[in-house]
Order: sequence, then C-alpha cells, then structure tokens
Amino acid sequence: MPSDRAWSRRAWLQTAGAAALGAGLGSPAHEAHAASLEVGRPAPALVLRTIDGHSISTEDLRGHVVILTFWATWCGPCHQELPLLSDYAAKHADRGLRVLGFSLDEPASLPAVREMAAAWSFPVGLLGSAYAGGYGRVWRIPVNFTIDRNGLLADNGWDSREPAWTTERLERIVTPLLR
Repeated sequence: MPSDRAWSRRAWLQTAGAAALGAGLGSPAHEAHAASLEVGRPAPALVLRTIDGHSISTEDLRGHVVILTFWATWCGPCHQELPLLSDYAAKHADRGLRVLGFSLDEPASLPAVREMAAAWSFPVGLLGSAYAGGYGRVWRIPVNFTIDRNGLLADNGWDSREPAWTTERLERIVTPLLR
C-alpha cells in the first residue's frame, strides 16, 4: 500500500492538474507555446522565487549561461542528477554559469526541499504549479533547458533523449557555451 507521502504527492499532482485544466493551462494555446520552443530562438523569461525569499529572473541573467532544472524530492533520477549538476555549476560559476532549480514539490514538502538544496551550489524554489510559463506544463522530470549568454535557447529539454544531465552531456552541451 502506498505511503501517506505518496498519497499526498498523488493528491497534490491531481489537484494541480485539475487546477491547470480549470484555468485553461492545458489548452492548445499553452501547449502550442511550449511546442514552439526552438533552439536558437529567444528563451521564454521565467522567474525563480527562491526558498529564501528572493526572485531571480532569467532576463536579469543575460550575459550568463543559464540552466533551468525542474525536479522533485521524490524523483529518483533527480537524486542522481542534481549533485552532479551542483558540482558542475560550482566549478564553472566563474565562467558565467548560473543554474536555477525549480522544485515541483508541494509546499508541505518545503523542509525536504530545503534539506536537499542545502548541499547544492545553486538557488532553488518551489515552482508552485506544474506549469512553467513558456516552457509549458512540466510533465516529466528531470527536465532541463539551457539558455546561452544572448538569451537564446541552446538546449530544449523536451527534445532531449537523455532527460537527466550526465558529465558527458554537460561537457557536450554547456561547456562550449562557456568559452
């Protein structure tokens, strides 16, 4: 039988999905917006509201290479990816790399989010819903998007066959952008 936490997570996802549909977020217009993400085109702006109360906009990070990572405390592959991404981000921060972590966890899971994020080199916040602006509805995790120094989408996570970061993938996709 699933744990209370699993039931709580399932209930939250069902509620968020119903709210998104009720708000029209599952409409073709929103799906088309996410489907229009194209490498080499301007990346949609997104604001991270961090767990310590700050707001960081991707527009304010123009001139940096930015990775947007969407994750959750209950996501097994995220537990493997995020420490690797944190180490890579710390190693390359002086070359202009910034990472913003968007958790899909429910507000009741904030202590677990804080505990995980305390070990990482990048800011984290709760997404607040399954909808991430111009990136569309986050329907799988982990999923990542990379924005180059000019604000153009350099890697579209929805198109990635490998949804989680690996050292090889970071070196292939992100490292060239830091030169």
